[in-house]
Amino acid sequence: MPEGDTVWNTARVLGEAITGQVVRRSDFRVPRLATADLSGWTVAESACRGKHLLLRLTREGREPLTLHSHLRMDGAWRTYRPGERWTGRPAHLIRVALHTDAAVAVGFHLHELEIVPTRDEERLVGHLGPDLMGPGWDAAEAVRRLRAQPERWIADALLDQRNLAGIGNLYKAETLFLRGVSPWTPVGEVADLTALVEKAHALLNSNRGRWTQATTGSLRRGETNWVFERAGQPCRRCRTVLRRWTGGDHERITYWCPHCQPGALPPGG
Repeated sequence: MPEGDTVWNTARVLGEAITGQVVRRSDFRVPRLATADLSGWTVAESACRGKHLLLRLTREGREPLTLHSHLRMDGAWRTYRPGERWTGRPAHLIRVALHTDAAVAVGFHLHELEIVPTRDEERLVGHLGPDLMGPGWDAAEAVRRLRAQPERWIADALLDQRNLAGIGNLYKAETLFLRGVSPWTPVGEVADLTALVEKAHALLNSNRGRWTQATTGSLRRGETNWVFERAGQPCRRCRTVLRRWTGGDHERITYWCPHCQPGALPPGG
């Protein structure tokens, strides 16, 4: 699943390919935008907020617009040279293509795709908590939001983008492991929430500019993570068999080490 660092990297690649370019032709393949036409608009900026991607466009004499998309579990943007075959994803998953003289940006399986006046962006992303990948990261505000629901499991609270934006299952699992916190610990019982959110901030930003999401310090295949997707394998620290549980908000998968993360257990033990 794309997490905050993946979306940040996607925004960077898009920006390098089409920022400053005039859209010569746009092709939207979603019913509500079937008649939308961005031809003649200039891509002014490719930005992101949490897991939301924002392509900002300008045109002389017109109010600036933003093309907003959310990658969710399986969305992606790819860039191609003009005339190059669009490989990597099936054609039926294409939701939008923006053609410029320098490149073609193609969005596959995008969600929440819409065009809004740039001044209305807050309607789409204003509910989000502090952005872990953003220049205005505010750990204190993230902690304040988390503490507003002290009885909530910390694993679910970290995934709530209204508390802090950018964490998905991978960084949830890795952050809690590295801080030695059971995923089912109530927020109000976490000893040092500030250290926890700062660890998440450090992990996501350590992968800024690369696609491999490593939290162990190793980029070797099979060595990149501590617990994520390693259920049934030995813990890299204590050799205890790692476990997996599905449940909580939205039936998310959780990985953990029973020895390194003592305390509360999931329902059913």
